[in-house]
Amino acid sequence: MIEVLKQHIIKRLGNDLEHLDLVLSKFKQIETKRKEQLLSEGEVCKYVYFIAKGCLQVYVYDHEMNETTRDIVVEDHWCSELISFGSGKPATENIRTVEPSHLLAIDRRGFQEMMETVPQFDKVYKQILEASYANSVYRINTFVSLSALERLKWLMENRPSLLTRVSSKLIASYLGIHKDVFSRLKAKL
Repeated sequence: MIEVLKQHIIKRLGNDLEHLDLVLSKFKQIETKRKEQLLSEGEVCKYVYFIAKGCLQVYVYDHEMNETTRDIVVEDHWCSELISFGSGKPATENIRTVEPSHLLAIDRRGFQEMMETVPQFDKVYKQILEASYANSVYRINTFVSLSALERLKWLMENRPSLLTRVSSKLIASYLGIHKDVFSRLKAKL
């Protein structure tokens, strides 16, 4: 599992690998089952997760307790509730596994140590933050202006593997449409 994270970091840093073993030593390996809750709204987020294998859902509940999925995160990506993780304040989002997953987790103390002492780690973190922010802004701006059918087409073009990997209910939540509407639209394509 740690080898997957090592290759991920090498891919981003090239030959600038001083302290790589120290960075890797700060992560603990976690194996989860399907639908395992990693973070619940109101708890303080204690970890940033690297997904070596598996799939995570980041979601919120509305005032009627309907689930809305902000993101579906798969292998070779990072997942956390960064505001809570950074501030120590209660999380406003939930994170759970969609399928059995192999995760590498770094806690806040280890994370801060790496940010302060390993310049390469700071560089990787900034790349992750920039990519995450750009993805979120793009998705929000795009989804606001797209019809339900256009959102489904976007998913088919940009994240087609999700259509066979996760449930229709989860995809509908991610696209911001009712699962019955999702089924009808999918049948049209």
